[in-house]
Amino acid sequence: MLETASRLISGAGGDMKTLDQLRVRYLGRKGELAALFKGLASLPEEERRGAGKALNEAKDELERLWSAAVESAREKVQGRGEIFDVTIPGRRPLRGHLHPITQTAMEIGRIFGGLGFETVEGPEIELDYYNFEALNIPRDHPARDMQDTFYITDDVVLRTHTSPIQVRVMEKRRPPFRIIAPGRTYRCDSDVTHTPMFHQVEGLMVGESISFGDLKGILTVFVHQMFGPHVGLRFRPSFFPFTEPSAEVDIQCVMCRGAGCRVCSQTGWLEILGSGMVDPEVFRMVGYDPETVTGFAFGMGIERIAMLRYGIDDLRLFFENDLRFLRQF
Repeated sequence: MLETASRLISGAGGDMKTLDQLRVRYLGRKGELAALFKGLASLPEEERRGAGKALNEAKDELERLWSAAVESAREKVQGRGEIFDVTIPGRRPLRGHLHPITQTAMEIGRIFGGLGFETVEGPEIELDYYNFEALNIPRDHPARDMQDTFYITDDVVLRTHTSPIQVRVMEKRRPPFRIIAPGRTYRCDSDVTHTPMFHQVEGLMVGESISFGDLKGILTVFVHQMFGPHVGLRFRPSFFPFTEPSAEVDIQCVMCRGAGCRVCSQTGWLEILGSGMVDPEVFRMVGYDPETVTGFAFGMGIERIAMLRYGIDDLRLFFENDLRFLRQF
């Protein structure tokens, strides 16, 4: 075997691919030498030591011959001034792209930007006052149980929604204005449709004589631009502490077009966001007169919109960083 391997290595002519194949064939973990070493256990004890010594010497010699052949091949390439084989087809560099959550957030921002909404940001570590109390959710309010909040101290939390940004904006500005507030939010929840960290977009429009009809018009335009003009929507009465009246918005199931399927629980409808007219108490907290100022607010989960937009049934796929999944977008 040693003679055959030596002859093949010498005859490789500096071909790196051939040399690598020979290394695997004779010196690899499943190569011919490894098989001979395994066979030592079957030899009589008096023969085992001599055979082992011979195999170790053969291994050392093959490694020396292979290393010398590789070094000689490299010297030849360097002597010719070549860095690589120009005949080998080139490899295109991998191109990155935006994450589907980012793509969806940008599309939401584009749609509302076209409707005159300004994008604003705020802190992710928030005071309890802005996250709850200023939004008409006092400390003893049962709605706090819906939030599953991460508390840092009794008065500091990881924001559970981006609505605190709306309060901060109202404290600094006078109507009229219209804003959206996208960002990361946090709640103690984790399953196929919930994660401890997720993304939301909250919207607010304040001015004189703002009505529920304005809210319905803005959200109808958003739904038709995001999912297509053929998608129907409906408003269902609901409850939120900071809006009155309140409504949840459903769209026709994007999977079955309203016919009924597993995704929509055979109803033909999917809930996508909550909305309503700003509660007068919220206006009073920021010094607005609810007798002269009205407005509406809405909020949606970006992951929820992305799941419906791309037909994804497990929220956790967005955060597992599986390139096979991400390359589809």
